[in-house]
Amino acid sequence: MKKYPTLLFIAGLVLLILFQQKLVMPYVHKVIASDLFLVESKDEASQLPISTPLSGIAFMHCNNYIKSELSPDVAIVFPEKPLNAWTLGNYQYLINAEINITGDTSNKGTKKYACRITYNNGDNEEGAYDFDNWSIIGVSGIDNM
Repeated sequence: MKKYPTLLFIAGLVLLILFQQKLVMPYVHKVIASDLFLVESKDEASQLPISTPLSGIAFMHCNNYIKSELSPDVAIVFPEKPLNAWTLGNYQYLINAEINITGDTSNKGTKKYACRITYNNGDNEEGAYDFDNWSIIGVSGIDNM
């Protein structure tokens, strides 16, 4: 065995590759083909910007969240509608909008932000106006205010 370490290494590598190809990968393909990771909902993803009542509510909740995260001495004005809103499917939204910063702050001007938000109640849209039914996944663009 100590005479042929390279041959032993190559034989082990070949066995590992065969094990992966013949046993592991067929199982992985069966799992991928199954419905294990399928999430069925009426809300399908779209690559194009959308404007739906639920995306408008998501925009409103993102604005309220941003307002609550900023210090009270920062005066901000939100637009009536976002620049763009996309649905990522399964009631997840990506909102892109601008904030006008006014008042006595050093960050005066317009800043763009992106907000990723999820509606937790799925197809039941009755509680859409309640912020407790939403989850903010992340907000970018307001870090320096």
